[in-house]
Amino acid sequence: MIACYQSFIRGLLDLTDNLKNGNPIHPENTVCYDDFDIYFVVAADKGTASFSDIANALSKEYQFWLGDAFASGGSAGYDHKKMGITARGAWESIKRHFCELEINILEKEFTVIGIGDMSGDVFGNGMLYTKNIKLIAAFDHRHIFIDPNPDTSKTFDERKRLFNLPTSSWENFNPKLISAGGGVFKRTTKSISLSSEIKKALNISDNTLTPNDLIKAILKAPVDLLYNGGIGTYVKSSEEHHADVGDKTNEFCRINGNELRCRVVGEGGNLGFTQLGRIEYALNGGLINTDSIDNSAGVDCSDHEVNMKILLGTMPEKIRNPLMKKMTNEVAALVLQDNYQQALGISFAAKIVSKRFNMLMDYMNYLETVAHVDRAVEFLPSNKKLLERKSVNQGLTRPELAILFAYTKIYIKSEILKSDLPEDPYLKKMIVNAFPASLQKKFYDTMLNHRLHREIIATQITNRLVNEMGILFVYMLQTETNANVSEIIRSYIVSSHVFEVPYLQQLILSLDFKIPVELQYDLLFHLRYLIGLATRWFSKKERLKGNLGDIIEHYSKAIKPLLTMIPELMSGVTQQYMQSLTDQFIKAGLPNTLAQRIAESRASYTALNVIEVAMQNKFDLKKTAKIYFHVGGKFNLVWFRDQIANDQLETHWNTLARLALRD
Repeated sequence: MIACYQSFIRGLLDLTDNLKNGNPIHPENTVCYDDFDIYFVVAADKGTASFSDIANALSKEYQFWLGDAFASGGSAGYDHKKMGITARGAWESIKRHFCELEINILEKEFTVIGIGDMSGDVFGNGMLYTKNIKLIAAFDHRHIFIDPNPDTSKTFDERKRLFNLPTSSWENFNPKLISAGGGVFKRTTKSISLSSEIKKALNISDNTLTPNDLIKAILKAPVDLLYNGGIGTYVKSSEEHHADVGDKTNEFCRINGNELRCRVVGEGGNLGFTQLGRIEYALNGGLINTDSIDNSAGVDCSDHEVNMKILLGTMPEKIRNPLMKKMTNEVAALVLQDNYQQALGISFAAKIVSKRFNMLMDYMNYLETVAHVDRAVEFLPSNKKLLERKSVNQGLTRPELAILFAYTKIYIKSEILKSDLPEDPYLKKMIVNAFPASLQKKFYDTMLNHRLHREIIATQITNRLVNEMGILFVYMLQTETNANVSEIIRSYIVSSHVFEVPYLQQLILSLDFKIPVELQYDLLFHLRYLIGLATRWFSKKERLKGNLGDIIEHYSKAIKPLLTMIPELMSGVTQQYMQSLTDQFIKAGLPNTLAQRIAESRASYTALNVIEVAMQNKFDLKKTAKIYFHVGGKFNLVWFRDQIANDQLETHWNTLARLALRD
């Protein structure tokens, strides 16, 4: 096996040498849509660090420029199991799902069934995330563990002991700590007698079951969470045959998505569900993303490691390695923030995007052209299927949105790399956000000239834009303004910084579990709406000529005094509307200052017009604002604007008509 792996790595290095020398190699009769890469990052599956070390040794033997960054996660890299990073990333998705259910899993006990055992990286770390886990049952390829009424404190400590025990299995679990009626059963047993406690916990009536049927019963248990941290595909859709799945080993204990009774699924492991199985479960009300979303933290951690090794490339390893080890927690924080933002973005999209069916259908058609999306391959619904869902008030599921998030990011990032955006002095500074704070000051100049600085900046911008503004934002502005992606992103960056949206959004997100989630989404929607208006405004009339930093400084300086004036400038219906909104937010639990700032967000957009009029005509800024709002109040323009926004017709022409009236 090692010899085969070495041969494979040597082949990759030969290939990248050819690419580097301008001699691309690819299979015959193959159309390649992406550009040729000048390097590969290769990491062995299942966290096999020794394989990464083999790859890195060969990389050095070939004098390849990436050195031991060729395969991240080796002995001179971040130990994913020790960090627990993949499992911790999965829990960011799980926490977001439970937030939708108004359940704080860090404070309240919740029931769990699991796939895996405590010796595994993803399952073991996952089951130690919080002491509030009530693990009712779990299984791997050897054993079935059932604890009908677990003592959360004692069983947490026991799981921790098993995690630290080399090559442990469920048989090592102290039987004295398992509640009455439970136990550990071998999967080689012909049949298993079920106690009344097990039958009650799993909500079944059978007295005996085969191990495979008992696993099916566990998967169908009415619990809060199904956590997958193991190997194998256990859930398909009712429309799929077992042969479609590609995992013959587990077909006798596999169930359909519509048979799941858990409220939430967390996919720390890969391929636990088929995509159609996820969609079926989600259409029945279950909360689930995809494995590529939930367990992305491991890959993200490797990306950070590679970028840091390239940054510190000239530093001796005896100095570099201790420095990187010292930054482990900072790297983990960066990775988990990515997971948090992406899970939030998908959840927010699930609330908003499916209300825009016509635009969504147009966008999916557009992605088929510009991003080569194959709906059949990705199990995305056809336009006909979307219309059928619309008729029963169903939109895109989270698993489907996850696919669109991925393709949207791929498309936008590719457009950024085609432009000069990564070279803009203001945007170029965003590269520091991809590195730990410990490196930002000392290696600032080196970061700006990082060998992958364009790619890193493009990734940073893309993630922030799509996570905050959704998958339709850029497409919508393209159709409304005829601006290209580069112009829209410049306008978005200016708008976001001028109105201090990152700061306001952080305040809103700090209220997780402190205010109702629906209110939290409503507040985020207000910010998104403001940025949508402002981005559209900056995209017109060539308002972004010059350096981005200078433009942001100019408008920020002018807007600050205007924002403090808005409450006193409002009058009549407009003032009443703003006050009622503020009162509503305060009553729901928002701090007064934040409530007022969010309530004023739509009105604050008009400050851009005030600034432009004052600047072009050399008028006094404050006097211009007073007249502007006075006229608006006289004509009830806020009321008129809201009536325009309330128009529900989704056709392209109605959208353009609304924009024209609003302008």
